[in-house]
Amino acid sequence: MGLTRRAFLHVTGAAGLAAAVPACSGDTVPKPSPTPAPPTTTATTTVRPDLDGLRRALGGALVRPGDPDYDTARRSYNPLLDDRAPIAVATASTPDHVRACVDVARASGLPIAARSGGHSYAGYSVPDDGLVVDLGGMTRVDVRDDGTAVVGAGARLIDVYAALAEAGRSLPAGSCPTVGIAGLTLGGGLGVLARKYGLTCDKLIAAELVTADSRLLRADAETEPDLFWALRGGGGGNFGIVTDLTFATDPAPDLTVVRMDFAEGSMPDVVGAWQEWTAGLPPELWTNLIVEGGSPPRGRLNGCYVGPRHEAVALLADLDVRPVNRMVREMGYLEAMLHFAGCASVAACAPGRFPREAFAASSRILSEPLADPVALVDLLDGRDGLSLLLDALGGAVAEVAPDDTAFPHREALATVQIYQEANPAVGDNLSRPVAEVRNSLIGLGVRGGYVNYIEAAMPDWDVMYYGQNFNRLRDTARRYDPDGVFAFPQGVTPT
Repeated sequence: MGLTRRAFLHVTGAAGLAAAVPACSGDTVPKPSPTPAPPTTTATTTVRPDLDGLRRALGGALVRPGDPDYDTARRSYNPLLDDRAPIAVATASTPDHVRACVDVARASGLPIAARSGGHSYAGYSVPDDGLVVDLGGMTRVDVRDDGTAVVGAGARLIDVYAALAEAGRSLPAGSCPTVGIAGLTLGGGLGVLARKYGLTCDKLIAAELVTADSRLLRADAETEPDLFWALRGGGGGNFGIVTDLTFATDPAPDLTVVRMDFAEGSMPDVVGAWQEWTAGLPPELWTNLIVEGGSPPRGRLNGCYVGPRHEAVALLADLDVRPVNRMVREMGYLEAMLHFAGCASVAACAPGRFPREAFAASSRILSEPLADPVALVDLLDGRDGLSLLLDALGGAVAEVAPDDTAFPHREALATVQIYQEANPAVGDNLSRPVAEVRNSLIGLGVRGGYVNYIEAAMPDWDVMYYGQNFNRLRDTARRYDPDGVFAFPQGVTPT
């Protein structure tokens, strides 16, 4: 997952800012041959899953309907997905545990999905009548003397940040503290340091995973290179269940955190100025522009600069629209990550203490500056609770070719997250306004989509998420999961 909705829509204002922040591909891309969403399993066997045997293999770490902990074990981050009813939730603490889960799923045709942080926007990590492989028992973060870090697939971002900071290292990644490192990396990995250091997947140098035939493979640039290519942006849930990841890290930088609020009615000018300004910024400065629905829409800018305050201030002065409030503050690496997460401490970010949130979301990709920024802002007029989060790309992200990894949006200006928070004015159908804005953005030339903001109703999801890389991803699926053991709606499958 990328940047948390709550941190940029609500929590940052609690960190002493002047006003409260609401809380975690263009037409030229050739479309691959149509690929309808596959069924949840392609297996034809009707063998009853041996869940009793699996419980023994896991040392008892299997929760089933009727067990006291079942309702808690099946929860995702989004309460709107609490009706999902898996047949069992397995907690895996070793690769052999994962292999045992895959053995059962393959033999019985049982849908299977890995869960790291439980932040899948479409809820794919908790399949109905399927087996959830919870990786919460695999959370080690081992920072080595050479600066590489081996991270268990179940580690949450805030724990990764804390361990890295203690060793004086850093990793570009998201800001929602309870997001799992595996899912974030597999979809690309946006973050506040992306323009300087790249996507999270750009720092991945190896991964170990259990494939559909229960082999434990290491994938890197030399061993299983096609699989390694696919794991860097090809989306969570595809090709196998990752058990650990090895990253290259950088020395932890001193950072300057930015927050600017703009006057009511100024957002068309702000969007127009921001998109021209951000395209010319040095990679040290990342920004995130939020346009909030309302009458009229309003907004703000968050930023992170790798360097001292006075350099950040000089760059901010070049934005043509002046804010009504501004905060520019130097912070250490971990302090800044906690700031963007909206947490006072690492402990406050822990699951169970960090609140869940109900929302619907989708995404688009801003490939180039809009010709009509007014039209974008008008899409949010009167839409309370709906926001667009424009996260700047460029810099180090653009230094990688679109086909060097599975993440295709290397040349884009920004990602656009469409986020609808639950509120009484919208009612239960949160997806309707999201779909309306998502479709309207195409009329403004804003196409594509970011797979870590996966939306079940995204039209043409294959080309929107993966562009020209989809056919190669499908070829990879044919090799590593020919029978569709890990198939799910919007999964990359052999057919």
